Amino acid sequence: MKTNKRIPMLAIALVIVTVGLATSSQVFAQTVATQSSSENHGATLAPWSVQVDKVDASDVNLEPAFQIAIYENLLDELGKAKRFKQVLRDGDHNARAVADLLILKTTVQKYTPGSETRRAVTTVSGATKLTVRSQLCRRDGTVVLERTISGNVRFMGSNLRATHNLARNVAKAIQQTSLPQPQTPIQGGQL
Repeated sequence: MKTNKRIPMLAIALVIVTVGLATSSQVFAQTVATQSSSENHGATLAPWSVQVDKVDASDVNLEPAFQIAIYENLLDELGKAKRFKQVLRDGDHNARAVADLLILKTTVQKYTPGSETRRAVTTVSGATKLTVRSQLCRRDGTVVLERTISGNVRFMGSNLRATHNLARNVAKAIQQTSLPQPQTPIQGGQL
């Protein structure tokens, strides 16, 4: 009889130890993940804010819905990237008060309209393609970063999905580039 009482007690003790080890290792893993993500986040976070200018369609025959969708998706993707202190819209009056501001200028260079129907029927035709020139500039017009970036939708999805893919690629290119340190003006003539 004594062995029967000891087996359940032993099983309970074993479960408690196992749960305790699992919990402590999980807490340790979360702590390490938090430390490494905060270290990585601090390394990629620039002291800059960014203002996204309206998309310039130049001489490309781009539908207004695409122009607006590119702009809105850029705002969304740059916010998700957490690379900048603030992501501001074109014409935002608060931008005047921001000391370290970069301006993102996007010019459409090429647009190939696609067909959702053709993509649904066959996977080899009907792709919607966009190519833009993205520039990050300082207030004085100095270009900090310039890239030609493409976005497309080749398989399933709406034609406007190309604008999301384009904005994600722009945010990714900015994320992977090291930005210079802002030039802070010397106040009161002191060093």
